[in-house]
Amino acid sequence: MTLLQSILLGIIQGVTEFLPISSSAHLVLTPHLFGWNIQEQDAFVFDVLVQVATLVAVIAYFWDDLYKITIAFLRGLWRRQPFADDNARMGWLLILATVPAGVVYLLFSDAFKQAFGSPLATSLFLFGTAILLLIAERLGKRERDYADIRWTDAVIVGLFQALAIFPGISRSGATITGGMIRNLSRPSAARFSFLISLPVMLAAGLVGVIELVALPNTVSQLPIFLPGFITAAIVGYISIRWLIRFLNHRPLYLFSIYCVVFGLINLGLLVS
Repeated sequence: MTLLQSILLGIIQGVTEFLPISSSAHLVLTPHLFGWNIQEQDAFVFDVLVQVATLVAVIAYFWDDLYKITIAFLRGLWRRQPFADDNARMGWLLILATVPAGVVYLLFSDAFKQAFGSPLATSLFLFGTAILLLIAERLGKRERDYADIRWTDAVIVGLFQALAIFPGISRSGATITGGMIRNLSRPSAARFSFLISLPVMLAAGLVGVIELVALPNTVSQLPIFLPGFITAAIVGYISIRWLIRFLNHRPLYLFSIYCVVFGLINLGLLVS
């Protein structure tokens, strides 16, 4: 991997991790589109680092929310009143929404890994993201706010999050869809989507870092990877801010169209 590739892929990760257009699809398909011959080990190390970078972006943007949720959650456990506070309740909802993705990953991790190595499968899954976004707009009544999220909402959004273990299915797109079909407003669904990404991204980051440490020559490659890490974190923060503002006034159709076009372009290149 070159320095330019690292920076460009960092930008792509920062944008696509939070916009509902599938970051995994872009990380799989971009090297294929440009004919970049990136070694498998380098690709793995870089993917781990940029995932951690976007985790940093979420923490930075939602710092106040996370601080209040964490303090209330711990205080509720200490006082043996775990659901007495709205923020403490939200902490439990975030945990509950994380469980389905963890279970699905453990059951289907081999299929996930095979799909991640297939540009064809990734391109086809992009159409799945497009369909999910259309469903969100057609079925969602957008009557409820973030403060109204209930246990059933968390379970359903968590099940939608489990779909995103496959490359091409956008995690944010799937979870925003889950929230909107529960009649959450677009900004409320997006906010919950980003917050529930934290446990999954943290777990994936920890596993990835443990595997990364065991690899040889990782330290020598850091000067190449770090610019991509920094770029992904900065662009990710900007993307979260932009998307929440966008969804205050605009529907998801634009992202659905993008997924279809991007998928078709890649399918065309694959069969040509």
